[in-house]
Amino acid sequence: MQADTLGESMHRQEMKRLIEDIFEEVLRVRDAGQTEYARDKDNVFANFERVASFTGTTREKTLLTYMIKHIDGLCAYCDGHKSQREGVRGRLTDIIVYCLLLWGMVEENDLKTKEKNNG
Repeated sequence: MQADTLGESMHRQEMKRLIEDIFEEVLRVRDAGQTEYARDKDNVFANFERVASFTGTTREKTLLTYMIKHIDGLCAYCDGHKSQREGVRGRLTDIIVYCLLLWGMVEENDLKTKEKNNG
């Protein structure tokens, strides 16, 4: 969704609709990614854990590496490089998905720490 007239600012209701549309797309992309990358319906972090194991790092750092690739593309976009293999909205969607997945990792880590301390 874009403002109808060049130079016109987006209004509050337009932004609300845009956010709702973005979240629908984020859920669609996350669900597709779960099937394609995780290959494990019960472990949403399986892909990151596999790659972390291969590379000797953590799943969180693996996720950040993937996200940084998209941030680098956003930096190129902001510097005026508009022609990229993946569009800017796709990169933004992926970054949001990565942020949500990292949030999930934080939640899981906190739960494991709490269980360890109470166990």
